[in-house]
Amino acid sequence: MPRWKKFLYALLATAVVVTGSWFGWSVLHRPDTCAEGVERIGGECVGVDGTGYDFGTKGIADVVRAIARENERIEKLPYVTVAMMMPLQTDRPALRGQIRSDLAGAYLGQLKANEGEGEPPKIRLVLANPGRDYGHQSAVVDTLLRMADSPEDRLRAVTGFNLSLDATEEAVRRLTEHQVPVLGSRITGDRIANADGPDGMAKPAFPGLARIIPTNHEVAQALAGFNGERGREDRRTVLVHDTRRDSYDESLAKAFDRIEESGPAGPAAMPFTSPAIDEVGSTGNQFTQIANNICDTEADTVYFAGRALHLRLFALKLAEVGCGHRHYTIISGSDAASLRQNMSEKDWRRLRGTDGEAKVTVQYAAPAHPDAWSTELAAWRKRWERTHGREPAGREEPQYLAEPDRSLAELKRLIADAGRTGLDSPPNLEDSRTMLVYDGMLTIGTALHQVQSGGADQVPGLEDVGREWSRLQSRHRVRGTSGLICLTSGGNPYDKPVAVVELDPGRAAGGRVKFVGLGWPTGRAQPKNCVIPSRTP
Repeated sequence: MPRWKKFLYALLATAVVVTGSWFGWSVLHRPDTCAEGVERIGGECVGVDGTGYDFGTKGIADVVRAIARENERIEKLPYVTVAMMMPLQTDRPALRGQIRSDLAGAYLGQLKANEGEGEPPKIRLVLANPGRDYGHQSAVVDTLLRMADSPEDRLRAVTGFNLSLDATEEAVRRLTEHQVPVLGSRITGDRIANADGPDGMAKPAFPGLARIIPTNHEVAQALAGFNGERGREDRRTVLVHDTRRDSYDESLAKAFDRIEESGPAGPAAMPFTSPAIDEVGSTGNQFTQIANNICDTEADTVYFAGRALHLRLFALKLAEVGCGHRHYTIISGSDAASLRQNMSEKDWRRLRGTDGEAKVTVQYAAPAHPDAWSTELAAWRKRWERTHGREPAGREEPQYLAEPDRSLAELKRLIADAGRTGLDSPPNLEDSRTMLVYDGMLTIGTALHQVQSGGADQVPGLEDVGREWSRLQSRHRVRGTSGLICLTSGGNPYDKPVAVVELDPGRAAGGRVKFVGLGWPTGRAQPKNCVIPSRTP
């Protein structure tokens, strides 16, 4: 065989080997995907999708399909993208219900924001799953940053963020450092917030961050004010707090500890350590010891700084220990809004005891409650009639009650229109999640519409949207279902009320969640037209 033929065959053989090796390597190293744009990492489906993928979570398929339909409807219109970032994959029924409530709120808010004619831009909603406890947030943030630069995606805001964790804080920090506006609809941790006033405006910790829910410090002040002397008498109160590193637990414990109390000193704080947000570990043993120690004190009000899973077990242990015929009230933060979903009929019986009377009542600051406005308005009207001898006219009703009441009625009408929403079943408003996330989307939609200028195809700039948050006050307040949203210079809601709710086992089977009143962080209702004062009166 001629030498040139031998060389050619050798060259071809080498090419075949190289090609085969490259193909084999690419197959072995190809990302394992759950759907386009969603990668399987450690058994979790992590990534961003707006085409109807449900991340393998039962019970949310109808909502994600509805979001995809709305995205298709507006794809030929001027639009920008908003991402809903939160853990979206779980096999726990209670967490699946919470995820569905959050997604339903985002979808309904998207529908509301998109309904006006001649009001660009429309909102294309995508879902961003950072994995359990935001463990893979870095990869998802990378994708979102690329979407912010993409002429096709035009990402202009990220919302969601339902857990105050270190990983959540890091995700918010990276996004805002790259000028991507963030609206936190459910994060209450004090660390994920900008300071108000000149210092905060000069160098905000998170440029372009806004929140529509009070911080844990504000929640603690509202709860203490609502409970009056009972919540501020030192000998009758005790703090029980989780020492696991968790921004929510840490800031709530600090906020409860800073409540100004009076009278003789009460018992010192009692710590416990949980293994994780969704694991109980040995907390049951710790709670039994803590409950016995509380029995030997005069305390009957327990400030609990921990997650809902551990709050449930603590309440049961406190009821189990008994302490004679004493009744205890446990006061906690917004995470307790998911407590009822984790309660069984057996749990309710344990809280009631053999005589049917409640041994333990759990009180918490829900970010919203569907009975808040109708209950408060009814009480206000009775007081008005006693004072004025007649029924009040509509214009005489306080804005801070009447406007949220009308907004909630609009949301209920939207939910009832199953033909429009396409949802298999209506969301449960009682857990506050749907209402809060819906309000977050309303706030984003308001900012996008107000910052839009020029032609319909003009895309608002990232920094322009971020700067718009602080202008959503006074005349431009957002009339949310959870209350009036008036954002400060730091993007924080001014004096946003909390719905004080009690989980009362009572005598009836199944227990109940009862709205008992509004708590105000400043100790008084928001001013007329939600005009933010330069200083607290």
